[in-house]
Amino acid sequence: MGKKQYAVIGLGRFGSSVAKYLSQMGYEVLAVDDNAERVQNVANVVTHAVSADSTDEEAMRALGIRNFDVVIVAIGQDIQSSILTTLILKDLGVPNIIVKAQSDLHGKVLNKIGADKVVFPERDMGLRVAHQLISPNILEHIELSPEYSIVELQVPTAMLGKSLMQLEFRQKYNCNVLAVKKGGVMNITPRADEPLTAEDILVIVGKNDQLTKLEQAYAEA
Repeated sequence: MGKKQYAVIGLGRFGSSVAKYLSQMGYEVLAVDDNAERVQNVANVVTHAVSADSTDEEAMRALGIRNFDVVIVAIGQDIQSSILTTLILKDLGVPNIIVKAQSDLHGKVLNKIGADKVVFPERDMGLRVAHQLISPNILEHIELSPEYSIVELQVPTAMLGKSLMQLEFRQKYNCNVLAVKKGGVMNITPRADEPLTAEDILVIVGKNDQLTKLEQAYAEA
C-alpha cells in the first residue's frame, strides 16, 4: 500500500502550514489556491502547486482531485466557497474531506453536508492537525518547545497485545512513555511487561523528529 496522497485547498497561514508539514514528512501533496502568489509561495515545497478555482467542478475534476486519499479545505474568510468546495469534493467521491471552519455555525453546516472532519484552526494549530492526519491514532499533540513534544497515542492495531518492553520506544525512537491512560485513569507507573489493549492511550514524550518517526511507523496500523 503506497503512502497517502493529500490535497490542500486554500493556502492561507493554516493551509500552507499543513501543506508544508505533510510535504516535509515525505507525503505527496497537491496545493491549490485561486491566488497565484500564494501558490508560488508553496510551489518549491510541495509536490504540485496549482492556481485553480475550487468552486469550479470541472477544474477540480481536471486536477484528478478524486484520486487523493484526503483533501483539506482550508479556505479563509469565504464561507460560501468553503461550503461549495466541500459539496463538489463530496460529489466527486473524495474519500476523506477535512474542512477548516470559521465558526460553530459554519462547522455545523459542514458536518451536515458531509465533511468527514471539521477543524477550528484558531483552536487546532496546523501542525497539530497535520500530525493527526498522518496518524489518526494521535489524539493530542502538545509542543513543549521547538524540539520536544508530548503526544497522546491511542494504541494502534499493530501494538495490541504487546508490552512496552517489547515495543522498545526508548531504544527505537528515543521516546519515553510517561503514562498509560485507560478509561480516563492515568497510570504514571505502567508495568513494562503488561500487554497493551485497544482501550489504552499512551502518553509519550520525545523529540519532534523521533515522535514523527514513531507516528509514521504505526500510521497505517
